[in-house]
Amino acid sequence: MTKAEIVADIANKTGIEKVAVQAVVESFMESVKDTMINGENVYLRGFGSFIIKRRAEKTGRNISKNTTIVIPEHKIPAFKPAKSFVSEVKDSVK
Repeated sequence: MTKAEIVADIANKTGIEKVAVQAVVESFMESVKDTMINGENVYLRGFGSFIIKRRAEKTGRNISKNTTIVIPEHKIPAFKPAKSFVSEVKDSVK
């Protein structure tokens, strides 16, 4: 499902114009991004959490040059679904 399909679905279900729904969806996504950029997690009860994971420093290889490189510690955004959300998906998919 794309962002446009989400906007259309919400507009159909609520009766709100697509332009207004799109502004709200864009604002929500921007708010989540800004919060995570500031180092905070976002928790949505019953849906899941947008969290920041840390990846430890590790050694990698450049296969084409046959050299070893050090990949520094870094952070990545991640999504962890709520237990109720996971169980609903498991029960619906067969």
